[in-house]
Amino acid sequence: MSKHPESHGLASRVIDELEETLIALILGAMTLITFINVVLRYGFNTGLIWGLEATSFLFAWLVLFGVSYAVKKTANLGVDAVLNVLAPGTRRVLGLIAAAVCVAYAFLLLKGAWDYWANFANLPKTTGQWFPTGFEEMKRTSYRSWYEVIDIPMPEWLRFIEPWINEGEAYEKIPRFIPYVILPIGAALLLLRFCQATWRIWTGAEESLIVSHEAEDAVDDVAHLNKD
Repeated sequence: MSKHPESHGLASRVIDELEETLIALILGAMTLITFINVVLRYGFNTGLIWGLEATSFLFAWLVLFGVSYAVKKTANLGVDAVLNVLAPGTRRVLGLIAAAVCVAYAFLLLKGAWDYWANFANLPKTTGQWFPTGFEEMKRTSYRSWYEVIDIPMPEWLRFIEPWINEGEAYEKIPRFIPYVILPIGAALLLLRFCQATWRIWTGAEESLIVSHEAEDAVDDVAHLNKD
């Protein structure tokens, strides 16, 4: 019996560390590409043609990873002025209602994200308007894996995917399904974080989705510094 909580904790830590590492790498890559482009532009009157598009995609990845990370760290904005005047039991009930709405929203977002990304990866979309009831039958006319980005060139080390997903045809630019994959990944992470937050409220570890109060903490820190 004790193995299950340990396994769950290990899996959670692995996901947490992976998420934080990816956020740091994305932010570093954005900074590096922008810095190189500035140096090339003002120092050598040239630049990376694909730099702007790459940083735009990286920024989208950063935002979508950051959304789930904010939920995990309870750093998302929220107003709890009304909740604070209610009894603890009432706060917990309202917290569960809010968490259920967030879980439903994240689930719908995941369905929409998969359905948008799937065709770019030659995968079927889900059936059902709200709840996925299965997968659509794929037709060759619906394949979109040949869609490319505008400027980012196709790296040689990714050529191995061409026989699998593009019938052996060479890509000049990277296929869109690669940068777009953050849509279902980000939505899945968001759903995971909301489910974890719901469980914490259900088990009594927390009373609502709003736990951190960064603004109040910052004011307290400044007041403490002024006293010193």
